[in-house]
Amino acid sequence: MKEPSSPTDGNPNEVVVVTENAQDEVEIDLARWGALAEDVLNAEGVTGELTLTFVGVADIRELKIEHFGEAGDYPTDVLSFPLDDGMPVADGIPQLLGDVVVCPAVAKQQAPSHAGSVDDEIALLVVHGILHILGFDNATAGEQTEMQARERKHLMNFFWHGEAPDGFSFDHRAEVGS
Repeated sequence: MKEPSSPTDGNPNEVVVVTENAQDEVEIDLARWGALAEDVLNAEGVTGELTLTFVGVADIRELKIEHFGEAGDYPTDVLSFPLDDGMPVADGIPQLLGDVVVCPAVAKQQAPSHAGSVDDEIALLVVHGILHILGFDNATAGEQTEMQARERKHLMNFFWHGEAPDGFSFDHRAEVGS
């Protein structure tokens, strides 16, 4: 999997989302998902550069094995890789927030029993991945409650522009068996 290109002359006080579609299994509207990512980062009061990449099953499986070992030998829906982690950056250089990698094919597979539609599933994964980049976690019940509240707020404000559709579940399943 090749890395998406990065704008190096960005304003350090703005949000820059670099998007790439590196898969052909599910049609992806990069502008739509990039705008959602920008809205979430702006709402969280964060500036810097985020990469949002959509990959196929083989690529997400490879990334999971590379970063999580043998136990990760199955596809997942989203992976988040925080970068600068609050480290100071030189003047004029945007902070590198991290990389969110989404697998639309896995999202499509799990959507009927989770979010309902593929669009709702991908929207949840984009927001979920960004919140992980920003340091939120869902390992404990308390963390999960906080993270889901933030997911709900962002999806209602920037994706649905209102309440969640009937049948949508905020319970995020981390993995789908191969």
